Amino acid sequence: MNKNLFAKNREKLFAKLPENSLAIINSNDEMPRNGDQLFKFRQNSDLFYLTGINQPKTILLISTDNPNENYREILFTTQPTELFSTWYGHQADKNELTSISGIKNIMWLEDFEITLKDLLINAENVFLSSNEYIKFIPDFPDRNHRFTLELKEKYPLHSYKRLAPILAGLRLIKEPEEIAAIQKACDITAKAFERVLKQTKPDIYEFQIEAEISYEFTVNAADAHAYYPIIASGENACTLHYIENRGICKNGDLLLMDFGCEINNYASDCSRTIPVNGKFTERQKACYQSVLTVYKEILTHFVVGNTIDNLNKETNRLIEKELVKLGLFSEADIISQNIGTPLFKKYFMHGVSHFLGLDVHDVGSKQIQFQEGMILTCEPGIYIKEEKMGIRLENDILITKDGPVNLMKNIPMEIEEIEKIMQNR
Repeated sequence: MNKNLFAKNREKLFAKLPENSLAIINSNDEMPRNGDQLFKFRQNSDLFYLTGINQPKTILLISTDNPNENYREILFTTQPTELFSTWYGHQADKNELTSISGIKNIMWLEDFEITLKDLLINAENVFLSSNEYIKFIPDFPDRNHRFTLELKEKYPLHSYKRLAPILAGLRLIKEPEEIAAIQKACDITAKAFERVLKQTKPDIYEFQIEAEISYEFTVNAADAHAYYPIIASGENACTLHYIENRGICKNGDLLLMDFGCEINNYASDCSRTIPVNGKFTERQKACYQSVLTVYKEILTHFVVGNTIDNLNKETNRLIEKELVKLGLFSEADIISQNIGTPLFKKYFMHGVSHFLGLDVHDVGSKQIQFQEGMILTCEPGIYIKEEKMGIRLENDILITKDGPVNLMKNIPMEIEEIEKIMQNR
């Protein structure tokens, strides 16, 4: 991606910070896998948003009013060595790091402590990064959390503030380059689904379907899966975060897939449900059509000024109506139900939308009003464990002043279209 995007993102951050502020953001940790192995590195989304740098052991310092203009943006990282490049590959030099990020002042990590102390002298407010995703409670502190604790111990007299709410507000509105990256990820995801439609058949394993998706992502130069894919046949589809993907896709079952690739660290997120043998039964058609009906109706509510909370309320009402049509409970049952545990929750137990961007579950709360440039998912579902059937349909939606734009319009969703492709393979 062009360095101008990252420079523009930093300019937006500068405009939000008060005078005499210092903002500090660390890269993600390199995570141990086992023995002497590490998991593949994935950059901290905030750091990437501001720099475009995917390298570990990297720190960004932003000093809003430093008298030395060269110290207002500094990127610290490890100095390239011949030994490292021999064993692990190329490391970017200062010119390359500047070319990627647009940051002119590149320094090596051995100079970080003395430079930080110098910058802290002029800083009245110190803004520190943290992961504030409400449902995420990790078992161990990440690098930014550990850095915060260390900094407060070394420099207890400074005023420390949260950077996450400011960056979340900025990241919610996508620039054209970001929208283009997500659209490209959606387009590659469409190719993977087309491949799946042609390869799925009775007695194929779920992991074989996953392999077909991974193949299409790889040959189209996607970074990776944006998240662990869900390939869930039959009753497995009733487990919302099923990722074992070891079951057999049986004749007569439905196959629920939740998958999406990542391009330049920007995610796509798609869900589709198909008949393993290429033909829906009448009951499967009825249940699928109910989910599709809810999807089409709720999609019209993805407009400027609405909120996820409102979407959820309307979706719950629509799902309840469809579940009555499907004979899963009656209007009389609804009247006598316990309000605290409504009947529809047995068959639809998740929200209908989340923000999408550098994280598949991106920054942003359920109460934030939609604005132009936001991207969210639309994903209603119905899960009937007694019938060993789960159905979810999900597309990525761009909010515009003229209404919602479906970034996955090229991915088949209608029953007739899915059956036609599967039966003519």
